[in-house]
Amino acid sequence: MRQIWLTRHGPPEVLELREAPDPKPGPGHVRVRIQAAGINFSDILMRMGLYPGSRRPPTTIGYEVAGTVDAVGPGLDPGWVGRAVGAVPRSGGYADVVCVPAAQVWERPAGMPAAEGAAFLVTYLTAYVMLVVMGAAKRGERVLVHNAGGGVGLAAVDICRILGVEVIGTASAAKHQFLRQQGVNHLIDYRTRDFEVEVRRLTAGQGVHIALDPVGGESWRKSYRSLAKTGRLIVFGASSLARGPTRFLLAPLVMLLRAPLGFHPLVLLRQNKAVMGVHLGLMWDEIQRHPEWSEQLLAWYREGRVRPRVDRTFPLAEAAAAHRYVQERKNLGKVVLVP
Repeated sequence: MRQIWLTRHGPPEVLELREAPDPKPGPGHVRVRIQAAGINFSDILMRMGLYPGSRRPPTTIGYEVAGTVDAVGPGLDPGWVGRAVGAVPRSGGYADVVCVPAAQVWERPAGMPAAEGAAFLVTYLTAYVMLVVMGAAKRGERVLVHNAGGGVGLAAVDICRILGVEVIGTASAAKHQFLRQQGVNHLIDYRTRDFEVEVRRLTAGQGVHIALDPVGGESWRKSYRSLAKTGRLIVFGASSLARGPTRFLLAPLVMLLRAPLGFHPLVLLRQNKAVMGVHLGLMWDEIQRHPEWSEQLLAWYREGRVRPRVDRTFPLAEAAAAHRYVQERKNLGKVVLVP
């Protein structure tokens, strides 16, 4: 098998292609012959040593793949073999083979390509948990979606369209035409406009009911101030930590200094607002206890109501170039590695 190893924390070039024997699945595991592996922005932060709780190098990262089951471990139905699946292995996904607990594997709907399978569950589950489970978005409400052209952003736009929610999206100007076609009602070029001022203008000063913010720092302050009464700020990342291709050691401190000093319960009470956080990587047990979340998303896919967008594929050996592409915010949708 071939794997991409994170040899040390640093720029994209620390990712190195290595050969290893094919693993054998243990009890309760299946072996997936990978056809596509999704890149998430959290992978960028892991590479830079800025992602809490991630494995230390040397290690193989990647936690979203799609492929075909070619072997099963003791205790599993041999009928798994040959199935087209997606999987969330938590680590080791930047490879052409991986062993995964069967509970973290899902069968791809008929007609779903492997590249879409590697771009689907993590992003759509993140958006679903934020909007439906925690945000309780309702028809007629307004949602601010930061980085609307990213994987999670596009997933949120899809789900908002289903829910009948008005969307205000932030994205660079080059992405606006596509996002309008996807149903984004209002677009803000975050590079040239202050989104807080624009939200106030677009909503006649009323604000948004939900703000989805993966940026961090000052953006959290402004998103919170952009909320209407009963508004919910949901944070799900801190992309502002990745200021360049290499680790900026003071980045966490700078982000914290620019972020809100704290949301005291009495302040939230007085302002009638809520602040929530979503970290899908720490929720796999919950996801397994609530399979209806994934089932709903897969049902919407079968109905043609949601569709992950794969912006570009890179050969597995070019993982460094793929990381640079994502970190420079060039992608419109998901970037995928293929063996």
